[in-house]
Amino acid sequence: MDFVLDPVEVRVLGALVEKALTTPDYYPLSLSGLTGACNQKSNREPVMDLDEATVLEALNGLMKKHLVVERGGSGSRVQKYAHRLSDTLTRTYDFSREELALLSVLMLRQAQTLGELRTRTTRLAAFDSLEAVERTLQGLADRTDGPYVQELPRQPGQRERRFMHLLAGSEFAAAAAPAVIAVEKESLEARVAALEETVAALQRELAGLRGGFGAAD
Repeated sequence: MDFVLDPVEVRVLGALVEKALTTPDYYPLSLSGLTGACNQKSNREPVMDLDEATVLEALNGLMKKHLVVERGGSGSRVQKYAHRLSDTLTRTYDFSREELALLSVLMLRQAQTLGELRTRTTRLAAFDSLEAVERTLQGLADRTDGPYVQELPRQPGQRERRFMHLLAGSEFAAAAAPAVIAVEKESLEARVAALEETVAALQRELAGLRGGFGAAD
């Protein structure tokens, strides 16, 4: 690749690709619509709170990299924006629907397993197996103008393979692996703490019941 995106540009481009696949009747997107898509609380990791000025700055950066184009013209009251990953004059970025689906989900949710990718691309493209997901990822990794994705090194305690996009550079992708493990560890610790609290509450309730029976005797 001859470009490296910052995190906001990744979110903006990922949102444009997602909406082109899932809501074509409402695509391209206005600045307001795109900002809302970037700030969704569902299907976004991490959740962002971007304002329109920040999104517009990212759009300008993406247009300079020839990854986004304005749509509308003189007859349009509202300027709209579209990605160019499957709509270029040179066809350099002529990605398939399946490739776009995987790239979009990786841009919007960062590192994921094959199973997560298959589940989370259901609305965007159809993969009939994990092997189909892996073949498409391999194709993205082997592209002559890429690579666009890579498999992350496994971290201690990690069972499943994870994959990450390379649109923000290899250093950003490498940093995603320990971040994922940290989130998983934090989530596990929270669940254990909640279970311990529940057990403690049940033990107190049981002790109270036993005390009540003892008083009745």
